[in-house]
Amino acid sequence: MFFASDNAAPVPPEVMAALAEANTGFPPSYGTDPLSDRARDLLREVLEAPEASVQFVTTGTAANALALAALCPPWGAVICHRHAHIAEDECGAPEFFSHGAKLVLAEGAHGRMTPETLSAVLAQTGESGVHGVQRGALSLTNVTEAGTVYSAAQTAALAGLARAKGMPVHLDGARFANAVAATGAAPADLTWRAGVDALSFGGTKVGLMGVEAVVMFDPARDWELQLRRKRAGHLVSKSRYLAAQIVAMLDGGRWLHWAAHANAMAARLAEGLVARGAGLTHPVEANILFPHWAPGTSARLRDAGARFYDMPAPAGQEGARLVTSWATTEADVDGFLSLI
Repeated sequence: MFFASDNAAPVPPEVMAALAEANTGFPPSYGTDPLSDRARDLLREVLEAPEASVQFVTTGTAANALALAALCPPWGAVICHRHAHIAEDECGAPEFFSHGAKLVLAEGAHGRMTPETLSAVLAQTGESGVHGVQRGALSLTNVTEAGTVYSAAQTAALAGLARAKGMPVHLDGARFANAVAATGAAPADLTWRAGVDALSFGGTKVGLMGVEAVVMFDPARDWELQLRRKRAGHLVSKSRYLAAQIVAMLDGGRWLHWAAHANAMAARLAEGLVARGAGLTHPVEANILFPHWAPGTSARLRDAGARFYDMPAPAGQEGARLVTSWATTEADVDGFLSLI
């Protein structure tokens, strides 16, 4: 009954098999091997972006920080949601790698910016001439930190406002697979067709051992991205081991199968919790949920072996964050629910 994070889930056997298969011979290093070429081509195919720049790194923080550094100058502002991962969980990495770009925070219920909340921030950013921070980039997160999802239309509305002010758009897609599975939209519709310029394409939370991709939809940004990755120490020598994971994930649509399963387990968990009198702080749209329940429930669950994070809750309640993964079983969910 492990619901602390999809980051801690085991690696699917198909990925382990792909790593073993890649562990032969002496192919070229630093991303010049045939397997890396195949991984990049597969991701371009999934995104319907044949000319896109695709570069692999090992962490989501690196993917976000390098992408934003390529999009935003040091004197620029990166507008993001108040609870975005780049604002709360990346130890200043976006600011560091961009050499000082400022994060400007926007509001929005359930982890989502709205055109109104974004417009309010845009109206106050870049209006002070040389004395103030300039408009740099917009960063969205899909799935959000609240477990909600942006539709293609919602993404396009926000991206359109940013682009009207000359700002490129970044999408933190650590759980992009879950967003695609939840919406049923084409990956292209949630990204470049909606006005997204750069995507941090998540692999680790889907089930990989540790691979993320930085995707720049304008191929002219490729060389700068490569240089920034190298300078930051994120160019992996034996890159075929990263590529093997990406290929195993994308081949045959496994990434969406794994994500859809995680989403389904979250929905099953949410339905059972509500039926037992628990409340939900945010709508459950992907694989993260934020329930609150009667005092003493958390201790009872942990005593039975459940693992999860505590979260704020309404007065007189206990709150939690539960995250499902490709490896979550119906037995895990039902066992957890039996203790509520």
